[in-house]
Amino acid sequence: MKLIPSKLLGRRRLDSSLLPPGQSVSDTLPVVSAGPIPSIRRQDWEFLIRTERHRDHRWDWAQLQALPQEDVSVDVHCVSGWSQLGTRWRGVSLDTLLDTVTTRTEFAMVHSYGGYTTNLSLADLRGGKAWIAHRLDDDELTPEHGGPARLIVPHLYFWKSAKWVHGLELMRRDEPGFWELNGYHMRGDPWQEERYW
Repeated sequence: MKLIPSKLLGRRRLDSSLLPPGQSVSDTLPVVSAGPIPSIRRQDWEFLIRTERHRDHRWDWAQLQALPQEDVSVDVHCVSGWSQLGTRWRGVSLDTLLDTVTTRTEFAMVHSYGGYTTNLSLADLRGGKAWIAHRLDDDELTPEHGGPARLIVPHLYFWKSAKWVHGLELMRRDEPGFWELNGYHMRGDPWQEERYW
């Protein structure tokens, strides 16, 4: 197991310079969703990576659980202005999954159960920057928070951390997902305030 501490863990007073511009601290993880909450049974869940050559790599729930698990503590930042500090997740690094795939692409479209999509570069998914998380604060991830599994990409605004994650479609060029088609920034770095186009 790998523990990645929050930048703020162990501090008694919040240093506002550690928050991205325009953000304020929330004591809870708000439930925000672009549509209805899908109900996915663990026995029906799978994660798929489809390469640019249409080769599919699949993991069911048991296979995901059998992979090396990591515990991470990270700060998350919503484009609407709230941040929650030191959120604790458990899941599988995207590096573990992507290392099984041969690709020459630089981009991915994330697909969720329920139809949600968001675009990410592979550079933002690799290097210990992203996880498929299935636990939050030692509990199974509830459907409201994206369970049974969601993507966590904490260095970008939280809309990039797709709930109810179902897979990645690897792409040769960057294309907008749901919120990006509706005016959100293509990357979403909170430290650069990349909120909108």
